[in-house]
Amino acid sequence: MDTITVLTERNDDFAEHRFPSGLTLMPALKTLIIGCVDPRVDPAHVLGVALGDAAIIRNVGGRVTPATVAELVMLRKVTQAGGGDMGTGWDLVVLHHTQCGITRLGGEPAMLSAYFGVGEQELPAKRIDDPRAAVAVDVEALRSSPSLAGGFLVSGLVYDVATGRTEVVVPPALLRETAGVG
Repeated sequence: MDTITVLTERNDDFAEHRFPSGLTLMPALKTLIIGCVDPRVDPAHVLGVALGDAAIIRNVGGRVTPATVAELVMLRKVTQAGGGDMGTGWDLVVLHHTQCGITRLGGEPAMLSAYFGVGEQELPAKRIDDPRAAVAVDVEALRSSPSLAGGFLVSGLVYDVATGRTEVVVPPALLRETAGVG
């Protein structure tokens, strides 16, 4: 059987037996998670997030890049258009993990500097080789972004792919006292 057949059959089963009707655009937990595309680290599975609980952005390394910040700003506009306002009272979780593939790209400084929107000389500050340090760097990148709403509670977790456990590296704290322009 080809992949599309397998996936559409699984979707048929989902629609028939597990589809929760009545979900809204606003996540039930008022949570947004930034995580990695690594198939071992799906936030819905490792954090027990049910359909409709949280919005999830996934990219290489689960990193906060200029594109991630732009996406957060856009998502806030979407929630405002839907009658809500992503920000105050919401949790913003940065989820990194051990054995991440991005750590294998140290020999690709041009690619990484383009991804992060920084010069190659600034790459060491991104801490690509250390998920605990990287999650702290990314939380700080969120805090320093004036375009984000200040009312988020932001935190940073690292998931260990060998044990299945998460570690709180950056405890939840207010992104900033004042609301951003986003």
